[in-house]
Amino acid sequence: MAKQDRKSPIQNFLQNGKEYPLIAGLLAGLYPVFFYATNNYTLVNTFGHFLYFVGLFIVLPAIFIYVTYRISRKIKDGVYTKYVIPTLGSFFFLFFMHIGYYGSLKKKISLGLLMLSCLIGFFLWKHAKKLLIVQGILGLIGLITFIPKPFQSFAYDDTWQVQKDNITAVQFTTKPNVYFIQPDGYVNFSELYKGHYKVTDSSFQKYLDREGFDFYPDFRSNYASTLTSNSATFMMKHHYYDKGLSLETFNARDIIVSDNPVLTIFKNNGYKTHLLTELPYLLLNRPEMGYDYCNFNYDEVSYIGTGLGKRVDIIPSLEQSLTREKAKPKFFFIEIFNPGHIHGNKGASLGIDGERELWMESMKMANERVTATLNIIKANDPNALIVIMADHGGYVGMEYTGEIYSKAQERDILYSIFSSHLSIHWPDGKKRGEKHLKSAVNVFRVLFSYLGDDNKLVDHTEDNSSFVVIKKDAPQGVYKCIDDQGNIVFKKQE
Repeated sequence: MAKQDRKSPIQNFLQNGKEYPLIAGLLAGLYPVFFYATNNYTLVNTFGHFLYFVGLFIVLPAIFIYVTYRISRKIKDGVYTKYVIPTLGSFFFLFFMHIGYYGSLKKKISLGLLMLSCLIGFFLWKHAKKLLIVQGILGLIGLITFIPKPFQSFAYDDTWQVQKDNITAVQFTTKPNVYFIQPDGYVNFSELYKGHYKVTDSSFQKYLDREGFDFYPDFRSNYASTLTSNSATFMMKHHYYDKGLSLETFNARDIIVSDNPVLTIFKNNGYKTHLLTELPYLLLNRPEMGYDYCNFNYDEVSYIGTGLGKRVDIIPSLEQSLTREKAKPKFFFIEIFNPGHIHGNKGASLGIDGERELWMESMKMANERVTATLNIIKANDPNALIVIMADHGGYVGMEYTGEIYSKAQERDILYSIFSSHLSIHWPDGKKRGEKHLKSAVNVFRVLFSYLGDDNKLVDHTEDNSSFVVIKKDAPQGVYKCIDDQGNIVFKKQE
């Protein structure tokens, strides 16, 4: 009989008559924090993020629920106390989940979640402990899902970053200021007036022509997003999406912002390096700042977010940087977030035609911002080496960017994704690099060959192929979709 009367820990928890406000607070944020960290690991894998998330998702709700619970017991003999734990526990759980899903605070959604939580508390207060058990189980599931992420980082293979030669030792024979301007998602002029774009306004191209820029038709990116493209560009090597393990390249922001051969070479040659960006997208995981100057400081970068939103004007920072330490040569990485690409998911899509019109409007803004930037540079630095290179295409012709993960072999679609703008203003007005400037991964190698007057550096250029991660309509993996010569192919990368 004694064995039959013995209660399980769960039964004892449900029937002991105690309430657990601190546990309710701890459990409310447990699954949401694991959910967010699992889906955004490369953004939150710092000790500062750990402290922030423990404080926001765990400590804050625990303190708030406990204090509210204690206060409620003193109001009208505690008549409202029974509603505190289920209401606040539900609200914090749902609120944090919405933050984790959207990466930002949505006021209307937050208000709706508060109302829903009040209904849960009012109607389900008798089941408050059952709700805690459910949150505990979800938290355990979240932990199990999260655990592989740190292990993947420990097993990360960075051998792809090793250079084929001693390029970092190159010594420049000429040291103009170098401006690397990147309008996001801007296709090459060779694609802009045909295919799915069919742009009729060529005024921007004519402006660049008047300003002495050389164009590189059919130039394209090797990868399909800002992070994957730029990590290969600044490393001057292929990463192949970490063999398909990542859609964004592991530690991409650290590669771009903290340490890469491009920054090393410029610094070795006495350059002061500047990162000017309209948005803190590259700074979200707070990488160690490898540039001598950046127009954002980390006090302005949220621990949670997408890094996208209202753009800042980079012109004042550019003007100030041009007057700073005039005797030293300068390298600028200037990031402009237009035209960008079409919407990322089907639910937000305006349809093929609507997305095209939206991209066209954004292209006009890009033209204006790049023109304003160039006008400042040319007025103050007429003999500069200026490179305008987009990170990828605009995806026009698709309903939403997520379609890229399905097998596609239509030429105009693939070039809409990978075709990217490249135009260069050479200080002496002589066009260079036509043979080697075919894709983004080789751009800096060609520039360093010119600056160092060393033709041997272009003997070690990378393959110009473009790659994509496929999840549908073919075995999952990394595929070459445009080969070195610009032909459409579909070959799995081993």
